[in-house]
Amino acid sequence: MKNTALTSTHEALGAKMVPFAGYNMPVQYEGVNAEHETVRTAVGVFDVSHMGEFLIEGPNALALIQKVTSNDASKLAIGKAQYSCFPNDDGGIVDDLIVYQIKDETFLLVVNASNIEKDWNWIASKNDVGAVMRNISEDYSLLAIQGPKAIDAMQSLSSHDLSAIKFYNFVVGDFAGIENVIISATGYTGSGGFEIYCKNNEVKQVWDKVFEAGAAYGIKPIGLAARDTLRLEMGYCLYGNDITDTTSPIEAGLGWITKFTKDFTNCEALEHQKRTGPERKLVAFELDERGIPRQGYDIVDGQGIKIGVVTSGTMSPSLGKGIGLGYVPTVMASVGNNIHIQVRKKAIPATVVKLPFYKG
Repeated sequence: MKNTALTSTHEALGAKMVPFAGYNMPVQYEGVNAEHETVRTAVGVFDVSHMGEFLIEGPNALALIQKVTSNDASKLAIGKAQYSCFPNDDGGIVDDLIVYQIKDETFLLVVNASNIEKDWNWIASKNDVGAVMRNISEDYSLLAIQGPKAIDAMQSLSSHDLSAIKFYNFVVGDFAGIENVIISATGYTGSGGFEIYCKNNEVKQVWDKVFEAGAAYGIKPIGLAARDTLRLEMGYCLYGNDITDTTSPIEAGLGWITKFTKDFTNCEALEHQKRTGPERKLVAFELDERGIPRQGYDIVDGQGIKIGVVTSGTMSPSLGKGIGLGYVPTVMASVGNNIHIQVRKKAIPATVVKLPFYKG
């Protein structure tokens, strides 16, 4: 089991630690609901240093990224980031990722922790253009400082105007007394804030100064359990649950990051699927009665016939009701449609709704 540079810090704070993607990670501190509320109303800090980081460099860096990702990376500029995915050869998804343009010929790819080796091998297998690839995952730490008070709480730590960094933009500059830190207006919670990339030997100083600066704003450490409830309230896909090697970006509602203005892996099949319409779609649903939907529960019709499966589900701390995502036949996917979730022996009625669940 790998540790992040902050594992002993989390343990000293009394975090409940669990194995996640090969790392020893904090799942919660004071409790999921309290931590969730902190991020929705104030500011919280996640250690997500288990995420993977690859540098793709050189004159053909963009060509390689264009080939392996679904979004159009030619639209990037220095200081901009883009959500994307790696389509596989069979209509599914290798992983989802964020692409940052650091310099003219330098891009940072941030991938999921559980897929670091798989993603690296996938990109390398497509690299017939001689792009320079560097896996820097073991050298860098990542903190997500999330919540509506994040800008005010963190402004004293940087000479950059944090309020001027637009969503999915970033700067490389000073933060918490460290130079050359990536301050990125990205996140996975829907409540605003930043993600901070720094070296492992710098992250403890950053962590300490972040908590010092945020003390007056009610800052707290947040675990992975609340990260999951926060992202699900926004309807953000989680790799391994809502998107996998066997789900296409079109089925998953990720057509907006699938640009057919360029050639990329399996683009012809995906374009055909978009044109003709997929047979199934990822939908969001709310339970009409009390209950908690969980990953793997069957989705059934009014006659109790299985029509799909729940890919993510929870009791929403913000809404106080059961919410989830799951794949159903396209004919059943319209907003307002009635479906049922099989919770143990009871088929609980649910309604297909429009995302996000949490409107802020």
